Amino acid sequence: MVIGVPKEIKAEEHRVAITPAGVSALVSHGHRVVIERGAGAGSGLLDAEYRAAGAHLARGAAELWRAAELVLKVKEPLPSEYRYLRDGLLLFTYLHLAASAQLTQTLRAKKVTAIAYETIQLDDGSLPLLAPMSEVAGRLSVQVGSWCLEKPNGGAGILLGGASGVRPAKVVVLGAGISGANACQIATGVGAHVSVLDINPARLRYLHDILGGQLTTVMSNRANIEEEVANADLVIGAVLIAGAKAPHLVSRKVVRAMKPGAAIVDIAIDQGGCIETSHPTTHDQPIYLAERVVHYCVTNMPAIVPRTSTFALTNVTLSYALELAGKGFKRAVRESLPLQRGVNVLAGHVTHVGVAEAFNLEHAAIDRLV
Repeated sequence: MVIGVPKEIKAEEHRVAITPAGVSALVSHGHRVVIERGAGAGSGLLDAEYRAAGAHLARGAAELWRAAELVLKVKEPLPSEYRYLRDGLLLFTYLHLAASAQLTQTLRAKKVTAIAYETIQLDDGSLPLLAPMSEVAGRLSVQVGSWCLEKPNGGAGILLGGASGVRPAKVVVLGAGISGANACQIATGVGAHVSVLDINPARLRYLHDILGGQLTTVMSNRANIEEEVANADLVIGAVLIAGAKAPHLVSRKVVRAMKPGAAIVDIAIDQGGCIETSHPTTHDQPIYLAERVVHYCVTNMPAIVPRTSTFALTNVTLSYALELAGKGFKRAVRESLPLQRGVNVLAGHVTHVGVAEAFNLEHAAIDRLV
């Protein structure tokens, strides 16, 4: 199979979908890998390294998309890339379709076979291709949240860990999944007072145990969310419903009740955000003030640490790319339920329940299409 890896064009996106070692693995299995010139530069991976691994270098995006049967990306195609989409093209990337009606409709109209990293799901409910980026985003959320609390950025001028004789900041984490757990780990590590809310008592018990009781666990319901958020210096939104639009857990009214100069980091923004006052931002302009609270809502947070993120991503995507390329799409999804769950759009049909529900579209069962 011919596998194409384009250069990412999203604002301040420096990740790339594969490392030279990943190229070498694909080539050793008999596949042809075409990568756009400069695609890995932002992650410190040079064209010469890809060439040495066996990749062919494309001069531009048009040449690459035209040659590829399977396109590996990091982020969803942007409108300027829609012209490259075509019937039968196999697209494997983070899609987050529940937050984009335009992209969903375009993939349907172009009859692209679209597989989303974030909805590939194992039988135990885990999301193996989302996990590494959730880990990175969770750890970064505390780092950028601390920056948001600095006075020059509109924050109240609070140090997360406090100082001798001065109380530490109160950090509230909504969601105890992978990103939330990593946020808790970093926030407790710097000495903040941390509360985490989730609807799953087992996850709360797990976090309490692994962090040695250094945080407060709270069952998530409206009353508890409102109370915790109102008293917070930093709120980290880390809620995820696989493939579906994130629920608004914090209303504008509750944000209005927060302390002036408090901060919100909405990790869930790539699925629409879990805070009513959130809207997507970029690394160029990552923050804004709403209701006197600093909001950080960058949709591709891990892109600010692209080298770490690129290697972490390739570690988990490569085996699935090999499966798709080696067996072909139909056989691969017939033999792999995780891959089957990852298919969002096929032959003009929406095949993921969460995406269909987000836009009131008819859901087509994938097993009837392959």
